[in-house]
Amino acid sequence: MKKYGFNMLWMFYYSGKKPAKPDKKQLDFIAKKGFNYIRVPLDYRFWTKDFDYFNPDESVFDNLDAYLTACRERGLHMSLNMHRAPGYCINNRTIEKHNLWKDKEAQDAFVFLWEHFTKRYKGISSDVLSFDLLNEPPNVGEDGFTRKRHEKVMRRTIGAIRKADPQRLLILNGIGGGGTAIPELADTGVIHSGRGYAPYTVSHYQAGWAQTDDSYVWKKPEYPGLSDGEMWDNAKLREYYKPWLEVEKSGTQIHIGEFGCYNKTPNDVALSWLSDLLGLFREYKWGYALWNFKGTFGIVDHGRPGAKFEDMDGFKVDRDLLELLINNRV
Repeated sequence: MKKYGFNMLWMFYYSGKKPAKPDKKQLDFIAKKGFNYIRVPLDYRFWTKDFDYFNPDESVFDNLDAYLTACRERGLHMSLNMHRAPGYCINNRTIEKHNLWKDKEAQDAFVFLWEHFTKRYKGISSDVLSFDLLNEPPNVGEDGFTRKRHEKVMRRTIGAIRKADPQRLLILNGIGGGGTAIPELADTGVIHSGRGYAPYTVSHYQAGWAQTDDSYVWKKPEYPGLSDGEMWDNAKLREYYKPWLEVEKSGTQIHIGEFGCYNKTPNDVALSWLSDLLGLFREYKWGYALWNFKGTFGIVDHGRPGAKFEDMDGFKVDRDLLELLINNRV
């Protein structure tokens, strides 16, 4: 899947406000630079109140239509991703009433939502729209999650979508936060989406939400260098992605739905790591989407000390990072 672009956080996190409008200026810049892919993470709470999953506020979906129109007008493929689903989100999952891996109501709601989107967008070509079913399922053992339960939910959802619209392009995230391959679902004929965050101590250095142990002391990252006792370099990255290459041999397409480096990592370390990472993606002919466009992981206004910014079309752009992205497309 040779699609290259960015995650856009227009409907990523519900805080009581309406969804953001598509930022057409950003999309113009992205298209002008030759990118062709926009991933849109969604939070179901934008259209659901009090866990009433089966009576969504249809007016909210007009925003999705506007996102799709803005992307299509610029030749950008849009991928809808359920970032917070009924019963599961990798972030702050304790606010959920149900458990996607154990509760039938959450599973029924998950299938219902994707059936709903499928019917809404039936007839829209997969050249311009795909469905990325669930962002970053957890590790085995967390919240009752098992590979079998995950497989059952995903197979059921894929079947329901294909019954309504056989041509829709579908994407499955790896488990374990997106980084672990899922060969048990290689026969589904859907694209598998990996992550570009390893090692975490480089990509998420001093990111407060990433630290679950208050006693953990961040060590200033190096790359190549040691990370939690392991040597991370180009060879280690190749080892990390071997399971994904094995899945690819079965005929499954691979895409990297998220990657990036938080702005506390020293800039020389970030660029060294990203150069190796993107070089592998180019070698493997895998497309990718940076998290995100503007912000602490993006190419615009990320604020990483030592980075050089250049004014481009009204944006302060990290030219070195932008050029890495452009030069590693296939």
